Amino acid sequence: MFKNTMKTTVLLGGMGGLIVAVAGIVGGGSSASLIMGLGLAFVMVGGSYWFSDKLALKSAKAHVITEAEAPEFYGMIRRLAERANMPMPTVAISPNAQPNAFATGRGPKHAVVCATQGLLETLTRDEVEGVMAHELMHVKHRDILIGSVAAAIATAISFMAQMAMFSSMFGGRDRRNNNVIGMLAMSLLAPIAASVIQMAISRSREFEADRGAAELLGNGESLARALEKIEVIAAQRPMAVAPAQAQAYIHNPLAEAHSSRRGGPNLSKLFSTHPATEERVRRLRAI
Repeated sequence: MFKNTMKTTVLLGGMGGLIVAVAGIVGGGSSASLIMGLGLAFVMVGGSYWFSDKLALKSAKAHVITEAEAPEFYGMIRRLAERANMPMPTVAISPNAQPNAFATGRGPKHAVVCATQGLLETLTRDEVEGVMAHELMHVKHRDILIGSVAAAIATAISFMAQMAMFSSMFGGRDRRNNNVIGMLAMSLLAPIAASVIQMAISRSREFEADRGAAELLGNGESLARALEKIEVIAAQRPMAVAPAQAQAYIHNPLAEAHSSRRGGPNLSKLFSTHPATEERVRRLRAI
């Protein structure tokens, strides 16, 4: 837990340092660019964070259920929440055939956990329990807030990088002190760096939620088996989800199965919101 928490802290600090550096280059040491970029980012991402539950449920075409509608599944969530010493979240089911699940909401008192119909029909009871324990850990660890902060900073960096690009291209020829090539390079590389850090934070939180679920259940085997099944079946059952919502799921619903791929370095992993399934399974079984 300490290792992943420290990793998240360091990565967020790195994003903070990056935005200060970009602001300094764009604004020539002025704080105006930083304030403008941060203000715009937090307005945009803050709205998404505040209404995250409604946006996620609408994207998944999910509906909130009562205990009478799905007593076994609802009761499972209640028992897990009690065991984790958490408030009972709102429970929802999505009609999607792909086995998957997500958690959203502003915090433990305003949380929603949702499973797809495919998850409930394809996985065993123990495997479903492992998946939902993972989602509850996202709520308990306030990962929605952490992800929103990271997204806000990344948005601000991209915004200021675009300012730098336009400034270098149309800023006037009399600005001799401007390094046009440096500004253009920064405007291209800074958003990439911010995206890589943001994805690393997301992967770190997935590992932490896996670990928390294993500790809550007493072992990591049920979640490990669930992830293996989801990895294979998800590729066979496409799921229409907004790309912005994909990172909220336990397995990226837009990703293809890749657990069997081997070979050299895969740079696409740097931009992946989720760790490789085989690595998650390995860590869970080590627990």
